Amino acid sequence: MKKLLLLSFCFLSFSFINAQGQASVEDRLLSINILTPGLEYEFGLTNSSTLDLRAGTGFAYRKNSFDEGFGVYPIFNVQYRYYYNLEKRLEKGKNINNNSANYIALSGAVQAGKPIIGDLEYNEGYFGAIGPVWGLQRYYGGGFKLDLNLGAGYGFNESGESFFSPLIGLRLGWRLSN
Repeated sequence: MKKLLLLSFCFLSFSFINAQGQASVEDRLLSINILTPGLEYEFGLTNSSTLDLRAGTGFAYRKNSFDEGFGVYPIFNVQYRYYYNLEKRLEKGKNINNNSANYIALSGAVQAGKPIIGDLEYNEGYFGAIGPVWGLQRYYGGGFKLDLNLGAGYGFNESGESFFSPLIGLRLGWRLSN
């Protein structure tokens, strides 16, 4: 039974990859983000999947009855992205340049607990989160980039605690090269 399931999965994967036709992800995209400053590099793995690496910053704000503070923290993020609507966008005459399409991804991130800027310090040296996200990426004239992804995942910290973590990413920036 396991062999039959594995064979079926391989057959469906092969059929799906062949069905992609001429629509394919672009390789080696380097961009700069301005909303949360950082660099992002995306490279193709298959006709419809990429690995996206980002080193940059994240922002946090907290206000409660005890205190108020904000912080800008260093963060590293990696996403394995599967672009599922390249062919459909191409058929409708929409732009797919620079991987302008919708995707689902497995996202992982690690963030420092001490801010570069601000006064919101955590007791932990680092935080992390991993989980699935849905996203869309669009490139417009002049290389302007919009990337939004939303999901939920498993969070963890230096002390070994785990927790539910919303995964939210909004990036605005420009393509530097491809």
